[in-house]
This record gives sequence, structure tokens and C-alpha cells, in this order.
Amino acid sequence: MPSILCFGDSNTWGANPNDGSRYSRRQRWPTILADKLGPAYEVIEAGQPGRTTVHEDPYEGDRNGMRHLRPILESHIPDLVLVLLGTNDLKAFLNQSAYDIARGAARIVQEIQSYQHASKSSPAEVILLTPPAIHEIDGFSDMFKGGALKSQQLAHYYQQQAQELGCRYLDLGQIVASCPKEGIHWQATEHIKLADVLQPIIMDLFESNAHFKLNR
Repeated sequence: MPSILCFGDSNTWGANPNDGSRYSRRQRWPTILADKLGPAYEVIEAGQPGRTTVHEDPYEGDRNGMRHLRPILESHIPDLVLVLLGTNDLKAFLNQSAYDIARGAARIVQEIQSYQHASKSSPAEVILLTPPAIHEIDGFSDMFKGGALKSQQLAHYYQQQAQELGCRYLDLGQIVASCPKEGIHWQATEHIKLADVLQPIIMDLFESNAHFKLNR
């Protein structure tokens, strides 16, 4: 059974922009994706609020995605990893350019590409997802000051890094939108949109790739 790891932040975890709660399991895009793919696929949800690509958060603590990645890979040994990180790297105190953030995302991809478990004949495939643009409004305006413009520049640099690393890429800014009233997180409808787009991409990847058919 092909396994798909969804490695992300609060928008993978399922943060609700309306009241700060967590969406129910059935409302979150990894579970919606699992339902659409069907029982022949395993979808693993690994989202954490505040998670960055490679940076430490001195205020919230333990949010460095690179530090979390290897234990998660070793625990699940996925065939495909969907990487959706970068929004929290836009926080003002981190002072990262859009280019720097893309490099952080690329470092995550490199770690996945370099990890190979003895039970698999090759490392996991990766799809690098660019997070959608944010809005500097509401309670996040100071935390993400200057981040809105940078978020609009991420797609260019993420695509560039994906091409250099030879991994698949998808710009979520063309698919989903951050809540215009809250600025960072997604309405439930956006989770459905993302799952709708990912489902045929993933099925095509596994069904057309002879490597998966023969060795997984």
C-alpha cells in the first residue's frame, strides 16, 4: 500500500481561522485526500502549528521542521512526502527573505531525498507545495509584519528550488487562499479544494510509475 506523508504546519494540522480551534478530522485536507484516494492508499497526517522549515522559535519552542523530519520519516517510511512549510518562516523576528525561505524548504526536500530505509529500494518521492499568500491583518499583523509581500514572492523561488532538486512542485496560491479576515489560515472549503487537486496528481504518480508498481 503506497503511503503518503503530509508534512506541514497549522494549515496541515487544521487550524480554523474563525475561532482558533482545530477542524475535525473529516474537515482537514489530509483526511479528505485519504477519503478521495480510497483504501488502497495510506495518508499520514503530520502537521504542527508554528512549524518552520529549518528555524528555531525562541518564543514557542520546538518548531524546527528539520529537527522533526527524520524521526517522522523513520517512523512511517513513506513513499511520497507532501511538504507544505514556509508560512511561519515569514514571521518578522526570523527576518528571512523569500529566497531564504525557499532555501529552507529545499533543505527539507534534500533531507527526504537523502533518507532511504533498508526496506525500500529508493528514497521517497517529494511534492513541494508553495503556501498561499498571507494577509497582514487582525492579530497576526505585527507577528508577520512585512510577510505579505514576501509570501507573494515564494512561488518563484520554490519552483526554482524544486527544479534544481528534481522534485515535483505545486503552487497552492493558484488553488487555495488564506482567510481574508484572519490572514493566515484556511477556511474549510480550501481544504476540500486542495484535496481535489492533489488526488489525481497522486494517483497518476503511483499508477504511472513502474518503480512503485515493481518495488513498493
